[in-house]
Amino acid sequence: MTQPSSLAEAVRRYYRAYETKDREEIEALLTPDFRFSSPLDDRIDRATYLAKCWPNSERTRSFDIKRLWERDGEVFVHYELTPISGDSFQNAELLIGDSNRIREVFVFFGRGRGTVGDNATTGGPAAAIA
Repeated sequence: MTQPSSLAEAVRRYYRAYETKDREEIEALLTPDFRFSSPLDDRIDRATYLAKCWPNSERTRSFDIKRLWERDGEVFVHYELTPISGDSFQNAELLIGDSNRIREVFVFFGRGRGTVGDNATTGGPAAAIA
């Protein structure tokens, strides 16, 4: 597996790993001190993220990236997620990292609140990736 050449490429590979169910790729893209935040998760650490959020890859069909901007070690992404079953929905995320690894993710729920997991009403992980 080759290293991404930029943070924006790492972010694209991050979403693609959910589509292809490639856990090894996700682990390679996250820094050891990785943190994840959403309206339902407050700076959970890497191990918690992988245990709580990664299983949702099994329910994720695809990400359609609508917008992606990189600036000063940050990438903003607006996407539409299509789950294996159910309606698609849109979210936005701010991903912070170094040149080719992701250190922190902030999820902002958007249009058509949906879920890829069983947690939309149970206080579980965020609707998109989490």
